[in-house]
Amino acid sequence: MSERGPAVRPVHAPPEGVVAALRCSVCSAALTLTGRALRCDNGHTFDLARQGYVNLLHAAVDQGTADTAAMVTAREEFLSGDHYAPLADALATRARGAFVVDAGAGTGHYLARVLDALPHALGLALDVSAPAARRAARAHPRLGAAVWNLWQPWPVGSGVADLVLNVFAPRNPAEFHRVLAPGGRLLVAGPGAGHLRELATSLPLLDIGDDKSERLDDALGEHFDLVERVEVGGPVTLRPEDLRRVVRMGPNAHHLHRDALGERLAALSEPTDVTTAFTVSVYERRG
Repeated sequence: MSERGPAVRPVHAPPEGVVAALRCSVCSAALTLTGRALRCDNGHTFDLARQGYVNLLHAAVDQGTADTAAMVTAREEFLSGDHYAPLADALATRARGAFVVDAGAGTGHYLARVLDALPHALGLALDVSAPAARRAARAHPRLGAAVWNLWQPWPVGSGVADLVLNVFAPRNPAEFHRVLAPGGRLLVAGPGAGHLRELATSLPLLDIGDDKSERLDDALGEHFDLVERVEVGGPVTLRPEDLRRVVRMGPNAHHLHRDALGERLAALSEPTDVTTAFTVSVYERRG
């Protein structure tokens, strides 16, 4: 709990429009920024971290569920090399609207690219990882970040978003539909056929698989209409350090001891040509 006092805006805080879209995760009331905390009229208080994000969870998440600080660092360093630029470009060119929610935002990399393409829009980054939210909060000046479990009803107002992003993240179709305004757009991105296949054949990685379009359409079909699907990606040459990062930024980071994966990553010494493949699906809210 924060002490009440004069309204002092933190060095970095969510934009006012982002705060207005958030809801108390205890009672669903509107939140306001007071001092260095978000508060509702029912007295529930959520402190802003020094970096500007807010944790709206009520309990710690299970170990192995959220990205660790090391995973987030690996992802930020890898994505800064623009190895996944075709995916970022595909999302940015299909973005529209004035308010964007990124469900499973990670470091905020893709949300920042979308906001660059929408110069008057605001963005909310939701992620279950506090280290990820910490990075996302500073990814763009028109962005705010909150820690939340996407499988639970989101602490976000109904119909506040024009666009929802979901990139390599858990999917909650009911909440996608609820937070989107009528006619709102949903952009879903996942691995395409053959994504990182060269690494999968040389290292003991978890099965990435490709994002089966039929399964995705079935999951979203009750609430959304598919309007476009595009495959993007291509070959990239990754240095040894980026090979390690691309493995350590995902679920394999929780299994580095399996089949000596960590040791085998450390031993990599030569650049490798790797296939990147992504499926981007564009949906519009029905109803």
